[in-house]
Amino acid sequence: MESPLLSVQDLYKSFDETPILQGVSLAVEKGDLVSIIGPSGCGKSTFLRCMNFLEIPDAGRISIAGVTIDCRGLEDSPPKDLEAKAHELRQRVGMVFQQFNLFPHMTILENVMLAPTVGRNVSRDDARASGNRLLEKVGLESFADRYPSQMSGGQQQRAAIARALAMNPQVMLYDEPTSALDPELVAEVLTVMKQLDAEGMTQIVVTHEMRFARDASDYIVFMEGGRIVEISDEDEIFENPKDERTARFLGRFQ
Repeated sequence: MESPLLSVQDLYKSFDETPILQGVSLAVEKGDLVSIIGPSGCGKSTFLRCMNFLEIPDAGRISIAGVTIDCRGLEDSPPKDLEAKAHELRQRVGMVFQQFNLFPHMTILENVMLAPTVGRNVSRDDARASGNRLLEKVGLESFADRYPSQMSGGQQQRAAIARALAMNPQVMLYDEPTSALDPELVAEVLTVMKQLDAEGMTQIVVTHEMRFARDASDYIVFMEGGRIVEISDEDEIFENPKDERTARFLGRFQ
């Protein structure tokens, strides 16, 4: 049986001795779209940031697309090869944040071209051609020469997705990708994510968009108190949650 594309085992993380993640484990198969839901402060975003080593876990094990890092004790005395291993892992992962984080002094196309030219020594001509294809994929081909300030929030977030895709990731991580958007702009970003799912991209989404989570996910992870409480398919968790904490949380959205 093929190993999962992404595997997290017994992940722990604390900030200032306050536990944030308490033994979180998750396996995601290639091509799955997984939504992580739960109340604010339950550890969802920290969990996502640990997957990409934007936060260094206190303990646990993370494997993504053949790169494995054993996290025990890294924060106290990081091994010399940690940054190299983390860099190797990040090469396989694209990350999209709540805020778009586009460089304001660069055009949208230049933003998309930057990582391949700097991080992978791709020629500017090749990066430009690839960037234009990605902007077409997210519906922004006519916006290539615009600056972020000349675009709506939804357009900027779609550009941020194109920028993440420019590194040819095997997994896409999204941290509340629509939370900074006006409601009428949310759908255009979620449409791109559904398109990527149809193309077989593995995606993990921290979201408060319950309709998207139900409509688009292969399964849903509910977190509370730094732990995974329940994992279920998208209809089962809404119609027949197994844990009363899940039912209580989802009841707010009915």
